[in-house]
Amino acid sequence: MNATATASRHVARTFRGQPASDGAGVKLTRVIGQRDLDMLDPFLLLDEFRSDQADDYLAGFPNHPHRGFETVTYMLAGRMRHGDNQGNSGLLTPGSVQWMTAGRGIVHSEMPEQENGLMAGFQLWVNLPAKDKMTAPRYQDIAPERIPLVDAGDGVRVRVIAGRYGDATGPVSGIAIDPLYLDFELAPGARAVASIPAGHSAFAYVYEGAAELGPVGAARRVAHSELAVLDRDGESLLIGAGETPTRLIVVAGKPLNEPVARYGPFVMNTPEQIVEAIRDYQSGKF
Repeated sequence: MNATATASRHVARTFRGQPASDGAGVKLTRVIGQRDLDMLDPFLLLDEFRSDQADDYLAGFPNHPHRGFETVTYMLAGRMRHGDNQGNSGLLTPGSVQWMTAGRGIVHSEMPEQENGLMAGFQLWVNLPAKDKMTAPRYQDIAPERIPLVDAGDGVRVRVIAGRYGDATGPVSGIAIDPLYLDFELAPGARAVASIPAGHSAFAYVYEGAAELGPVGAARRVAHSELAVLDRDGESLLIGAGETPTRLIVVAGKPLNEPVARYGPFVMNTPEQIVEAIRDYQSGKF
């Protein structure tokens, strides 16, 4: 795919991830869901976890509930064991993805299956529309070999997790927001174009190197550990790598434009539904 697309979206704003911890004390970087960027409809949270210090991740994420949204875990390095109160279990390995639709309720855990070495990846929270919030929970556990790796030439490789890149289609399916989730790897100076569905909310997060994002003459430099929120005009994003190898994820989804009521692991439309979720969890209905 060449880098001559027109109507590239512009970078509207940039945000830097903030240090945070979650679960039983896992250290991570919170990018969406922080003070400066509470959410980007339909995206509720984006965490990056990356450490080769076992004390930063060994405690993991013991049993905890979810209702009303989806969690997307993309592993770059390390091994994480998933289990839930329905008897489901799976192992996330480097390059694998789990798209979990919590729906009406699930209690699950995510625990490291290693005692040393690098643990790295992302967790994204995706809101569900009101009509789907009480749907039955389901999982899409996707092994690395099922994710297309497109060699676009000129120093560009792209992993297609959801949506399309060129002729490749990602394995994630049946998601209400019609998502795009691409992982770009660019050699120094390389250029690429990501097609983005019209009207979708979209962001790019640089996790190695630095990138120039946006139209020629109006591109904006986005540094390591920065998230760029894109405007809604245009159906592509022009991407250029800097002087070092660059990696970034480009994510987009159809905004829901619905009221959001949040309380920890519950995301509904009204405060009354949050009270109901807490009551259902406490009474063992999940």
